[in-house]
Amino acid sequence: MKSRAEPRTTLFVPESGLSDRVDYRLMETPEEKDSIYLMRYKAYLHGGVTAPSETERVSDHYDDAPNAWMFGIYVDGELCSSLRLNVVSSECRVSGSVDLFGDVLHPRIDQGEVFVDPLRLAALPEKARQFPEIPYLTVRLAYMACEYFNADTGLALVRAEHQAFYRRVFMSEVIAEARSFPGFLPKVALMASDYRVVREKVMTRFPIMRSSAFERQMLFRRAGERGSLPRGVVTSFEHPSIVPSS
Repeated sequence: MKSRAEPRTTLFVPESGLSDRVDYRLMETPEEKDSIYLMRYKAYLHGGVTAPSETERVSDHYDDAPNAWMFGIYVDGELCSSLRLNVVSSECRVSGSVDLFGDVLHPRIDQGEVFVDPLRLAALPEKARQFPEIPYLTVRLAYMACEYFNADTGLALVRAEHQAFYRRVFMSEVIAEARSFPGFLPKVALMASDYRVVREKVMTRFPIMRSSAFERQMLFRRAGERGSLPRGVVTSFEHPSIVPSS
């Protein structure tokens, strides 16, 4: 039987064994998605970024878009955080960032650029305190998506106090000043990271961002695309791979 987690566990220390306790799960059923909507509400209400609601849920139409992938991050079988990714190209432009900053992004999409747009990052407050590196494990999904979908640029809608994190981890830069996003109280700026330029630098500084082709396929293939493979759950996320691409 697993021992109880210590009050604070560092995800980057191999001796902690936390890498063997983390699951990434692609949330596809209505019940799975509802658990994410509830968790978002709890996290956003605690953080003061959404107003109280009788439904106690936070969702939007981007969740069900054909270019959306919604993930839950579990530690010891308990939901800790989540992230939704929209993969944007000329074939499908559905994305919160594109709708909010269309004047900036549509011309780039017209030129063939592919974006990964990670939105609705949320973490339960008590889990974020217990596992302070949960944000790194969560945004790691966006980095894997950039690799899997051969994206040019990773986007992020970021409020002012969180911009330093994206600069430090992804070398992102603000490309459009803050605007109001529906249902989100603070204004958010548009940040972008040139994935192909910064990729190796980021992976060198943060080896946890590396992944194997198998892990990416397990996560991003839809249920109907996997054939005999298990559904999109990766248990005990893969240790950094020496092979940087699929």
